[in-house]
Amino acid sequence: MSGSKLLDDSFTRAAPEASQHRANGHGDQPLGMTVHSLPSPARVMDAQARRTATGRWKMLVVLLVCAAPVLASYLTFYVFRPEGRRNFGELVDPQRPLPEQTVVSLSGQASSLKALKGQWLLLSVANGACDEVCSRHLYLQRQLREGLGKDKERVDWVWLISDAAPVPERLLPALKDATVLRADGQALSNWLEPARGHRLTEHLYLVDPLGNWMMRFPANLDLASAAKVKRDLERLLRASNSWDQPGRASLTEGRGENAK
Repeated sequence: MSGSKLLDDSFTRAAPEASQHRANGHGDQPLGMTVHSLPSPARVMDAQARRTATGRWKMLVVLLVCAAPVLASYLTFYVFRPEGRRNFGELVDPQRPLPEQTVVSLSGQASSLKALKGQWLLLSVANGACDEVCSRHLYLQRQLREGLGKDKERVDWVWLISDAAPVPERLLPALKDATVLRADGQALSNWLEPARGHRLTEHLYLVDPLGNWMMRFPANLDLASAAKVKRDLERLLRASNSWDQPGRASLTEGRGENAK
């Protein structure tokens, strides 16, 4: 009997402890199940639409960031043109594209004037005898190009000879880096135009890489005014830096061989 009572007393004492243990959350609990309601189809579709719209906006922002340099240079060059007080050269409006005119190098190789497209072109026009103005222009063209430093490979200096007269031998060594081409004088007059009261041979002309004559520099340039020409060239090269690359796909014989 005493053993039975001892067992009963132990059970009695253990029961409150077990109850307290379960109450504290430390005992075995039955598996609980929570049922969550599913979102409505309208809410799912609305969330997907928001995610799609957000993704499209992000993609648009990335595209704008990538295209910004090209757009900025395009607007700077063609829309927000420098004011007249900042330009030394006169902007040509409308611009005139390179014509489909046959030209011949000094070595006798024929090509098209339009093949010069793809580089900035600093042009002069003169007859083959090359008078004092012509000689000064050729010197300034070479110096201006060299003065551009690392950007000089983006610019070609071009002498268009408007007749069949031979080029003086004394000039040939200095023309090794020039593009020298014979062209029909009347065709050049139909494309280029001097300022009022001046001749075609008195100016330097600038053609952009897209093949458009877009600037004419004042007549009778000297070393002092050439510095202003250089500033114009540097501004234009900066504005086109994101889309203009040195070199062109054709007319690689334009330099050096022309002066042979």
